[in-house]
Amino acid sequence: MKKLVFATNNPHKLEEVRAILQQKFEVAGLADIGCHKEIPETGTTLEENASIKSHYVVNQYQTDCFADDTGLEVDALDGKPGVYSARYAGENASYEQNVDKLLQQMEGIDKRKARFRTVVSLVMEGKEYLFEGAIEGKIIHERKGSGGFGYDPVFVPDGYTQTFAEMNANMKNSISHRAKAIQKLADFLLHNG
Repeated sequence: MKKLVFATNNPHKLEEVRAILQQKFEVAGLADIGCHKEIPETGTTLEENASIKSHYVVNQYQTDCFADDTGLEVDALDGKPGVYSARYAGENASYEQNVDKLLQQMEGIDKRKARFRTVVSLVMEGKEYLFEGAIEGKIIHERKGSGGFGYDPVFVPDGYTQTFAEMNANMKNSISHRAKAIQKLADFLLHNG
């Protein structure tokens, strides 16, 4: 089984990606290769941040690697929080604080269309490949559900009545933005890896 390094220290993301790729690839996180550093996300786009992280690992650890960056883009907020989703309420904000800020910003707004977008950067044998996944949906008025992480309790994907936080992991992992991007990565690796 091919081993891949996923440039993340986020246990929720690692668990999600392992569940999606479990049949095909062994996925190691940053801690598994001895990297406990938070790689700075200094880019202004999801693509740039994913690329910064994957290149950092390749340069420091000489191993093929993939990294992702995900953003929640809310139409009524001109695409915010977007690339700043993880630190929307401040540099060391918790998931709770970020959701609180989003709900405050959305008060009194009827148009609640939003999307989650994930970009994956794979650096393999010196070449970079980008994969994107997105899911459209809306922001609801209050949290629902206890699963997932981040903005999952306030995001309902189009065609569904439950938030990501109300869905079981298998359901979320079959339709999510990250699942779509990781599936494209997996398809690429199966044909080129």
